[in-house]
Amino acid sequence: MKRVHVAAAVIRDGSGKILIARRADTQHQGGLWEFPGGKVEADESVETALARELHEELGIVVGAARPLIKVRHDYPDKQVLLDVWEVSAFTGEPHGAEGQPLEWVAPRDLASYEFPAANQPIVAAAKLPAQYLITPEDLETPVLLRGIQKAIAGGIKLIQLRAPNGYDPKYRDLAVDAVGLCAGKAQLMLKGPFEWLGDFPSAGWHITSAQLRKYAAAGRPLPASRWLAASCHNAEELALAEQMGVDFVTLSPVQPTLTHPDAQPLGWEQASSLIEGFSKPVFLLGGVGPADVEKAWGVGAQGVAGIRAFWPEA
Repeated sequence: MKRVHVAAAVIRDGSGKILIARRADTQHQGGLWEFPGGKVEADESVETALARELHEELGIVVGAARPLIKVRHDYPDKQVLLDVWEVSAFTGEPHGAEGQPLEWVAPRDLASYEFPAANQPIVAAAKLPAQYLITPEDLETPVLLRGIQKAIAGGIKLIQLRAPNGYDPKYRDLAVDAVGLCAGKAQLMLKGPFEWLGDFPSAGWHITSAQLRKYAAAGRPLPASRWLAASCHNAEELALAEQMGVDFVTLSPVQPTLTHPDAQPLGWEQASSLIEGFSKPVFLLGGVGPADVEKAWGVGAQGVAGIRAFWPEA
């Protein structure tokens, strides 16, 4: 069965809302919502196909677009490769040129709409930022909390409260404070044993590669309404993350780092080929910083994650 190559777009307006369209009942996966786009013809580049499809379907001309995520998905009757681009500038007033209903939706409200299964990683990628801050260890609590506050004020939207000692009760107290600071402003990801999951309902969970290896076969430990992420370092761990149904991963280390001087870095090329075979958002970690975001997009990543490079008090 030949994989159908589709160009699709996450189109944002000035306020950050995203345009979605409803599939006709007669279509494959009819009646569900989707991100606009269509088939890439044999002699077309993805960008050309995207521009053509959005002009035909919506009557708009693309002004600025960049790669967001590639998703391979196998339905019982069809295999697809969704080549998804984020469109941040366009001219024209989008309308359903083929009679399809359209809606502008805030990213957080995408969960209220039913999408084809292949679109779930796109929904995650559309909601996630390009930068993921991981807090440093060995800081006094007031300094750590002040740094989190500063980072949020500086526009950071996704924060992992790092837990070097895992089961430490002090970490739980810190988590309570961090949840309060992030409420309504940033998504907090916590770490630790699954027994704690019920105590922090608003937080997502970032699991270690050891937890991934231990629990992946049991499936997802959280409802779909909560973020689940995993730390991965190779193809085997990425496959386990897929099996567990995580929403996104960090892939590390890309370059040599001070935190893990003995770890063999992947390098950009290997990171790129690992991402190519994985259909979820990936944050590259290890020796990268805000200046590497565009390079990360270029190799198929969601963005970059880091400790020192993002920490405002550094």
